[in-house]
Amino acid sequence: MPIATVNPATGETLKTYDALGEEEIEHRLATAEAAFKTHRTTSFEERSRLMHRAADLLEADAPDIGRTMTTEMGKPVKQARAEAAKCAKAMRWYADHAEELLADEEGAKNDAEDSGASRVLVRYRPLGPVLAVMPWNFPLWQVVRFAAPALMAGNVGLLKHASNVPQTALYLEDLFRRAGFAEGCFQTLLVGSGAIEDILRDPRIKAATLTGSEPAGRAVASVAGDEVKKTVLELGGSDPYVVMPSADIDKAAKTAVTARVQNNGQSCIAAKRFIVHTDVFDAFAERFTEAMKALTVGDPLDEDSDVGPIATEQGRDDLTELVDDAVESGATVLCGGERPDGDGWYYPPTVLADITPEMRIHHEEAFGPVATLYRAADLDEAVAIANDTPFGLSSNVWTRDEAETDRFVRDLEAGGVFFNGMTASHPAFPFGGVKRSGYGRELSGHGIREFCNITTVWHGA
Repeated sequence: MPIATVNPATGETLKTYDALGEEEIEHRLATAEAAFKTHRTTSFEERSRLMHRAADLLEADAPDIGRTMTTEMGKPVKQARAEAAKCAKAMRWYADHAEELLADEEGAKNDAEDSGASRVLVRYRPLGPVLAVMPWNFPLWQVVRFAAPALMAGNVGLLKHASNVPQTALYLEDLFRRAGFAEGCFQTLLVGSGAIEDILRDPRIKAATLTGSEPAGRAVASVAGDEVKKTVLELGGSDPYVVMPSADIDKAAKTAVTARVQNNGQSCIAAKRFIVHTDVFDAFAERFTEAMKALTVGDPLDEDSDVGPIATEQGRDDLTELVDDAVESGATVLCGGERPDGDGWYYPPTVLADITPEMRIHHEEAFGPVATLYRAADLDEAVAIANDTPFGLSSNVWTRDEAETDRFVRDLEAGGVFFNGMTASHPAFPFGGVKRSGYGRELSGHGIREFCNITTVWHGA
C-alpha cells in the first residue's frame, strides 16, 4: 500500500509521501536512543506538565485534526472530534496518575526478613525506545493509548502508522514536539510494512506494541520472539452481544445499533454477533433491524451522517465477500446486503439472520456495518455460541438476573464483559483480549507497566 491520503468518500488520492530511506531511519533510531537517555531521568512532575500541554493542544486542534481523520479514513466527523477529546482525557489521566501507578512498592517486613534482607522493594523502570505499529481505524486513539503511558513511564516511542493515515501520523509527532517533549521522544516513521522487521530487530528498539490484524500480529510477534523482545498485541475481535429475556429490549436494541456501526462498523470491540434468547428474539430483531434501516449513510464530513464509507476499497471488497458467501449459504438478509453504485467505498448497514457454522462470517471478523443474528434456546447455548469464535476481545450481555451475570463472567472467553451497555475503553481500566485477539493489556496501571523493567531491589540486613 502506498503511503498516501486517499479519501474513501470519493476514492480520490489527495496527497502522497515518500517512504523514509535507510539513512533517515537510522537517524531517527539514533535520535530515539539519545532522547531516552535524557527522558528517563526527568521527573514525573515534568512529564505531567508536558502531557497536560499536549492534551490542551489536542483539544484546541480537535476540529482540524477531526476533519483530517475523516478525510483519511472516513469516520463521521462528529466521531472524529469525539476521538480527539477522548485522547486528551487519557493524556490527562496518565499525567495525573502515572507517578502513583509506578511508585515503589515496599515488600512486607516479615517477607524481607525471611529472605535475609532489611528491606525489599519493587521499582518500575522504563525499558527504552518502543516501536508502535498502529492501525487506521482510530488513528489518534490507538496511538495515544500507547504513547501517553509510555512517555509518562519514561520510555520514548517510534510510530509506524497505517499507510493510509500519514497526515494523522505526522500530526502526532508534531503534537508532542509542540507540547515540549524533547526531540526524539516521539517520532513518526513513514515506512511501509516491509521495513518493520529490520527496525524491530535493531538492538536500540527494546519492545513493540501492535494493534491490527491477526496476520500482522503474528509477523511482529515472530520477529520479536526471535529477538527476545517484549510485545503487546491487540488484534481482531468478533464480540458477542447477548440478550436474555430479563433485558430491557428497547434499550438493548437501541444500544446494539451504536455498538455495531460506531466508526462505520470498523472497530475491533464493536459488537458483531448478536445472540438473542428465543423468547425475545423476534422483538429484538424487529427493533434492531428497523433502527439499522433508519441510519443515514453519506458524506462523513456531513454532520447529519451516521455512517460513512469503508476506509479502503479492499476493505469493502472483503466485507462484500463475507456477506455474499453468507447469503449464498442460506443466510437471510433482514436489511442491507447490497453494495451501492457510485463514488466512494460505502456499504449499507446490514443485518443477517440464520447464520450457520459453515459460513465464513461465523468465524471471520466482519469489519464494517454488518451484524449477524443468532437465536439461542437457553443460557448454555448463548454461552456456547458466544465462545464459538477464534477471538476473545470483549463481550456485551444484557440481563437483570444475578445468577446469569455470574455465569457469563465465569464462562465467557473474553478480556471484558460489559453488562447492560456496550463495550468501551477508558484510561482507568485494562483493555485487551485472549485467544487470537492478542495478549497483554493497554490502559490502566496494567498498561503503563507493560513496558517497564519490574525490578526487585534487595537490601541486606
